[in-house]
Parts: sequence; structure tokens; C-alpha cells
Amino acid sequence: MTAQGQPRYRGVFPVAPTVFTDSGDLDLDGQRRAIDFMIDAGSHGICILANFSEQFVLTDAEREQVQDAVLEHVAGRVPIIVTTTHFGTAVCAERSRRAQEAGAAMVMIMPPYHGATFRVPEESIFQFYQRVSDAIDIPIMIQDAPVAGTPLSPAFLARMAREIENVSYFKIEVPQAAAKLRTLIELGGDAIEGPWDGEEAITLLADLDAGATGAMTGGGYPDGIRQITDPYEAGRREEAIEAYGRWLPLINYENRQAGLIAAKVLMKEGGVIKSEAVRHPLQPLHPKTRAGLIETARRLDPLVLRWAR
Repeated sequence: MTAQGQPRYRGVFPVAPTVFTDSGDLDLDGQRRAIDFMIDAGSHGICILANFSEQFVLTDAEREQVQDAVLEHVAGRVPIIVTTTHFGTAVCAERSRRAQEAGAAMVMIMPPYHGATFRVPEESIFQFYQRVSDAIDIPIMIQDAPVAGTPLSPAFLARMAREIENVSYFKIEVPQAAAKLRTLIELGGDAIEGPWDGEEAITLLADLDAGATGAMTGGGYPDGIRQITDPYEAGRREEAIEAYGRWLPLINYENRQAGLIAAKVLMKEGGVIKSEAVRHPLQPLHPKTRAGLIETARRLDPLVLRWAR
């Protein structure tokens, strides 16, 4: 917390896509342009190497390349959250330590899981986060996402916030996220520094009403998300509701139709990056799905379609 008792980090922290060439190599120049666009579009901070960044198709060496390129390029303009998720406690701790050394403001970590059935019990999850916390001095955001298939009750999350020094932020993107956020805040009190919304802002308004202070969305239109969160934070509820209704078709299209490719498609369409390629076995969008995404976006005139013009 700051001296005034406010969270260190709040606002819109979208996930940056990892940019590739058409042949599937890292495009670090394109990566830097994507980051510059996201900052110009009003991102309060940016998250890299998340699931929406295709972290699962990168080698460890490529992760380091992307991390170092982004942190060096941003040079403190906005805080950067680095996702360091790994099943192995020691590996996750080392990734987190390395991210801190490179300049990360925070690390985001899912609980240990592998495949459909490899899970660990609650006490092992507690020890996992405790050991990662012991290795670093920056905040940890626990990512509570369905992909992990690991139940994390509000009481357990609040316990970790109270008892593990650096666990203080929570990205909640499970069904009934608002109810979970509300309960987490009630149980954890001041230990819950950052209760955040996720899942491309599909439940953003309800999550803000529940007390969310941050939103981790897709990277294609931070300016649109700001049109919702800024008036909400200023107490202009009707303006926020109207903006949410206006942007919801695009949020829904990303969440339900396009997924992690949406940000790349929008950035490619607007000339921010040269390629919207994803790595196999992921597949490009069907041309009609792509056209629907662009049509939906054009009605809103997001900066992504104008930034490079």
C-alpha cells in the first residue's frame, strides 16, 4: 500500500500479445510497437507472458528475450507485470526472481497444475506461494482462472494474503467472479491490496461494483476499457454503464469468438504490427470471424485502428 493506504497498482493493465513473424519467429520490433501502442492507448500498466500472450508456446530462452526486450523498452513508463507461472516451485521462484531483477513491478502466478488431473493439495499451494514470496520483494498476483482447475476458496486466498508477505493481488476470472471478489474483500480486509477483474472484462461492471480496483483485459483496446473505468472511479455511474453497454459487443466478441488472437488481429489491421500469426497448434481466425471482429471494432473507432496511420 502507499502511505495514503491506496493500492500501489490499480486501473487498466491489459495483457500484451507476444508478436511473431509470419514464419513464427519472435518479432521483437513488433513487440515494442505493440507495447508503445498499449501505453498510448491509456494502459496504466501492462502484463506480459500471460496465457493470452501464448506463454505456453514459448521456450524458456524466448521468455527471457520477450521479458528483457519489453522491460528495457518500457524503461519505467508504466509498471509491468510478468507472468511466471510454472508447476515447479523452484522454477517459479527463479523465474520470479529473474523478473524482479529485470525490472518487473509484480509477478502473476497460477497455482501449480499440469494437464487435467495433476493437482496439489491446499497446503502445498500455500507452501508454493510462500517459497516464491521468500525469493522476491515485489507483489505477487494470484491468478484464479478456470484453466488451472484448482479450487481456491475466498477463505484460502484471504489466508494467503494475511500470512504470505508478498501475496496481495488477485485476478479473479472464475464463474460468479463478482461474488468471489466481494467475499474475498470481506474476509481479507486490508491484506487484499488488489482485487482485480479478468477474463477480457466480460464481467467488468459487476466486478467493479464488487470492489475490483483493477482490470486485466485483452490488449487491443485499453482506451475502450478506460471509457468504462474512468467514469466509474469518478462516481459517474450512468456514464460508466453507458460506456460498458457500448463496448460490450467487442468485449463479447473477443471473449467468446476470437480469444487471444483478437488483440493481434486488431493490431495487424491497424498497422501496429506486421503479422497476427499465432504458433501452431493454435490456428488463425476463420476469415468470417476475423471480419466480424473488425466490423464490431470499427463501430467504436478504437485507437488500435488509427494509431499507426
